[in-house]
Amino acid sequence: MDIDILSATLYSVALVPIAVFLTFPLLLKTFTGKSLLSSKYPPVHGIVFSQLIYFNRLYDYQTRAVRRSPTFWLLVPDQSVIYKADPRSIEHIMKTRFEKYTQGEYNIDKIKDLFGAGIFAVDGEKWKKQRKVASFEFATMLLRDFSCCVFRKNAAKLVKVMEELSAASEGFDMRVRSFDF
Repeated sequence: MDIDILSATLYSVALVPIAVFLTFPLLLKTFTGKSLLSSKYPPVHGIVFSQLIYFNRLYDYQTRAVRRSPTFWLLVPDQSVIYKADPRSIEHIMKTRFEKYTQGEYNIDKIKDLFGAGIFAVDGEKWKKQRKVASFEFATMLLRDFSCCVFRKNAAKLVKVMEELSAASEGFDMRVRSFDF
């Protein structure tokens, strides 16, 4: 038992300098960069590492943050991440002034291996060209025809299963069975 207490104490003592080493640059960036009290900048709601504390309740944590302020920052060691939940801001970014907001080389370099030079990993004119090509594939009529066909096929399977279970007087959990289709 004494060994467990001793090892826990040693781990705690070892983790404190690591935590300080990781959070100090973020705190320095917070207090020396953009003012926390300035209305010119969105409020800082913490550091990315704070999301680890709320990992099991991450959506609740982010929902609370958005309710406090629809635009906020989370600081990362080498950059800042801005979260936006205001529909007008999102429309401004995605539609009105899309060309002004780019992913930047940092993000493109990170996702280029996964997505190649496709619509998710390019900016500017390349993005416009990719979007134009993709828009033909996502036309309303094509999507409607495809989704109706898939829905009919899966609905027929579901009806067959429900008829079999009904004939056998068996119940079933719809939430579990929905993953079968």
